[in-house]
Amino acid sequence: MKLTLHHVNFCSTNVDAMDKFYRDVLDLDSEPSMNANRVMGQGYPGKVSFVTDGTTQLHLAEKDLKVGFRTGQVINPVERGHIAFRTDDIAQFKKRLEENGITYCDYGAWAMKGWEQIFFYDPDGNIVEVHQVHA
Repeated sequence: MKLTLHHVNFCSTNVDAMDKFYRDVLDLDSEPSMNANRVMGQGYPGKVSFVTDGTTQLHLAEKDLKVGFRTGQVINPVERGHIAFRTDDIAQFKKRLEENGITYCDYGAWAMKGWEQIFFYDPDGNIVEVHQVHA
């Protein structure tokens, strides 16, 4: 099972200002193909900008405190933001979490077409995402 850092998600009440900052000040590039893969009807219709340095992405998402209520999930990944890793075997990773007594929320493919996503907390309460992309 391989894990790689995929993106960091920052939540904001002003996605346009965040997008401008990261593109103009840090010279990151837009990642427009990501918007084409968004699933809008699964509990998070918020505005998102995707930028990248060519390797790692930043997802600049509109803060939404009601996602947990709409999805029935305990962990809300767009309340404070999160760090995300991509895996090639999410079933094996879930097993690792279970073996270590770490509970997680299984969102399935709720936000991006073909992405199976789980969210959990690190020991300090930071939200961590692990996802696998399915064809």
